[in-house]
Amino acid sequence: MIPLAAAEGAVDASGAAPQIEALLAAGVRARQLSVRTLLAGMCLALADGRPAHLTRVHRALVSLPEGEQRRLGVLADWKHGPHRLTYRQAEYTFGLVTRALGKDDPDGLPPRALQDICDSLLEASVPREFKNASTSLAVDWSDLESFSRPPPARGGDCADPEASWGHRKNNLLRDENELFFGYYLSAAVMAADEKGPAVPELARRLTVSSCRHDPVPAFTPVLTAMPARGIPLGDILADSGYSHRIPQNWASPLRAAGAALVQDLHPGDRGPKGTHAGAVIANGSLYCPATPRSLLELGPLAPGADRRQAAGHDAKTAELARYKLGRLTADDSDGYHRVACPAATGKVRCPLRPASMRLERDRPEVLQPPEHPQACCAQQTITVPPEVSAKTRQKHDYPSAAWRRSYARRAGAERVFATAKDPAVNDIARGWCRLTGLTPLMLFTTALLVVRNQRILAAWDARQEENTRRAARGLPPKTRRRRRSTLTAAAPPGPP
Repeated sequence: MIPLAAAEGAVDASGAAPQIEALLAAGVRARQLSVRTLLAGMCLALADGRPAHLTRVHRALVSLPEGEQRRLGVLADWKHGPHRLTYRQAEYTFGLVTRALGKDDPDGLPPRALQDICDSLLEASVPREFKNASTSLAVDWSDLESFSRPPPARGGDCADPEASWGHRKNNLLRDENELFFGYYLSAAVMAADEKGPAVPELARRLTVSSCRHDPVPAFTPVLTAMPARGIPLGDILADSGYSHRIPQNWASPLRAAGAALVQDLHPGDRGPKGTHAGAVIANGSLYCPATPRSLLELGPLAPGADRRQAAGHDAKTAELARYKLGRLTADDSDGYHRVACPAATGKVRCPLRPASMRLERDRPEVLQPPEHPQACCAQQTITVPPEVSAKTRQKHDYPSAAWRRSYARRAGAERVFATAKDPAVNDIARGWCRLTGLTPLMLFTTALLVVRNQRILAAWDARQEENTRRAARGLPPKTRRRRRSTLTAAAPPGPP
């Protein structure tokens, strides 16, 4: 459970309470429950492992010491004596907030005011010393069920018209995907920069969208708006569910915002995909037309590969890099850049480039150059327009060892949903929030991730203190115990 001071500090630092109060219409009588106290109460209820119910928020507030209740307005002096906050007052204030932040015509996407409030609350939960500790973000989306039953099969309305049917993975061998009724929850989590210090995996951005909308273009504007708020974008780590989208929905806006993509490629996007000026387009890069087909069709290293297999795979990707056209310039204002033949840059030996034949023989040699050389072989350099490999181009060559090490940082995005769905803390399954509609669900989910960030910070501080004590005793930092065998190997043999 996080202390009340931490919840109040996050609410005050965000400035969300006065922004919401300014949107609420003034009533005849002053409300006893302020928006500031309501937001702090939501964090307190979720920090205690309680579900996202307004009754639990009310219970958390009235359970505070009497002095804190008076300070927060939970206990107020009325004309006939002291009056403690009632549940109907909490319900009334929360209803005012959701109506002020919601859309008049809900469409399954959060309005700008709601998104800004949630961004401010989540960003306020990141301490100042970690705000510039890393510019890398790991992104992913997960399911968020609605408490409402789906609409009848014969047609008709339901309690949550913004929700829709979506797909999720159930991690069972018998079935890879299943249907659910609700929303997609997208989140961006801090990850350590390449060759940078470790950082706590704090959630910095989230959004909730109906399953009738693609979660990727719904989350892209949230990320591209971060530089305008003084948060530069570095590496964006994403799986193939993001990289497979059309460039206008994901890759192009993020590159324009200054981000460097590190992403897995969908099986349909891997391998050779046409040519440009004679050069082969493969895995987001341009390669010599004489590149062996087996190298161009290399896939990522299997998850269970041993060291010998990893070394063999890395040797093949290193040989593939020899055939890659070398980049000579950065992107100009229109997104164009220039590349040169690998033989001209001294990476391979080719008879079409006589100077390259004087290179050492440890480099690959083109034995059968094309009879009618195209521009990539005849010219010193070629110009690459932005539409070439716009979807698959990324920071590291795919699937090289450098890409694999960099992409491994994306596991933090998986852990943020694992902790949010942990039944021992806050299980965001159906029934976790019994309020319907995108606005209340997004507000409670934001409060949940604010609380999760506080837990992560507490664990981070405890681990740093433990490492300091071990260093004073001359011991190395404590490392996490890793599983050395699979669960299948550890299980007892079944019946024949």
